[in-house]
Amino acid sequence: MAGAIAASLVVVLLLTLVLQINWSPQATLAGDVGNAGAQAQPAQLQIPTEPNTIADIVEATGPAVVKIETRTTVRGSATMDPFLNDPFFRQFFGGSFQSRPRVSQGLGSGFIITKDGYILTNEHVVDGADEISVTILGYDQPLPAKLIGADHDLDLAVLKVEAEKDLPFLQLGESDKTRVGEWVIAIGNPYGLDHTVTVGVISAKGRPVTVQDRQYRNLLQTDASINPGNSGGPLLNLRGEVIGINTAVNAQAQGIGFAIPTSTVQGVLKDLINNGKVAHPWLGVSLLPVTKEIARSLGLEQAVGAVVNGVVSGSPAERAGLKAGDVIQEYNGVAIKNPQDLVEQVAQTPVGSQVVVKLNRKGKTQEITVTIGEKQTKNL
Repeated sequence: MAGAIAASLVVVLLLTLVLQINWSPQATLAGDVGNAGAQAQPAQLQIPTEPNTIADIVEATGPAVVKIETRTTVRGSATMDPFLNDPFFRQFFGGSFQSRPRVSQGLGSGFIITKDGYILTNEHVVDGADEISVTILGYDQPLPAKLIGADHDLDLAVLKVEAEKDLPFLQLGESDKTRVGEWVIAIGNPYGLDHTVTVGVISAKGRPVTVQDRQYRNLLQTDASINPGNSGGPLLNLRGEVIGINTAVNAQAQGIGFAIPTSTVQGVLKDLINNGKVAHPWLGVSLLPVTKEIARSLGLEQAVGAVVNGVVSGSPAERAGLKAGDVIQEYNGVAIKNPQDLVEQVAQTPVGSQVVVKLNRKGKTQEITVTIGEKQTKNL
């Protein structure tokens, strides 16, 4: 009997020890948050290693997030009695029943990037707007905003407001250094609900998405909820830095949101502010992938590269001597495996730069120097 009691006590002690080792909520929760907050921090924002880290980030960055409202005058056919379009009735009423313009209102988000009032948002938020107003925390009335620069292809726009005092602003972080699985915070005005905060992770990087005539490249994908009205708002890391500009490209998506990475923004921000537009590099060719048949006919060891399907008249490619049928294998020393590789390399080249293109023409390898021009069409 005594032996049974002793054995039971031993089992209880062992179970207690196991529970103490494996069940530690502070080690699981606070430890994870602490690791995220232990990275280099900007001076103006001290990130504590506590479970309320996200709340602190939102409190510190929220005042720099703004609501953008637009008014656009739309002129078109007005709904009217069809009899009034009859020539007989127009004899009596003349043109007094002309279509009346209507005012369309839009809503989006943005964030302040300088203390003197420059604001970054999506181009589609302000596209075609006659009036733009910005609501900033601490101001009783919306402030009128001026469109400084915009780019349709990149879906980026810069606004400017005149304020009585220095404004809070956000720092642009390095989106290239983010990793899939990192926590992110989205702040915006979905459906007009001011300063809504959602949290998620980076689900993927480098996503291409096409919406109508706009081709997004290299987007960040997140499961942080992004809805209409969120467009133009910041996607923040746990250091309170902006790593993306939220873009509600698909209202039907469940758990899938996209953001334009700051790596795209930083390369064109000065152009938008100083010139009002972005000079897009242009080569002037249409491309096809290299098939096994093409590779075999040219004596290529692998089916890699980009086949020039056509050359635009008057383009940099034509002036340099590129011809249909050429297989581009290298662009400025970078190997080209497929047409998308070439598209990305050209997109990163400053207008006016000279680049060396290595190609295969009818089985022979040669190099051609091309001066990259400014894109005027939808061609590459």
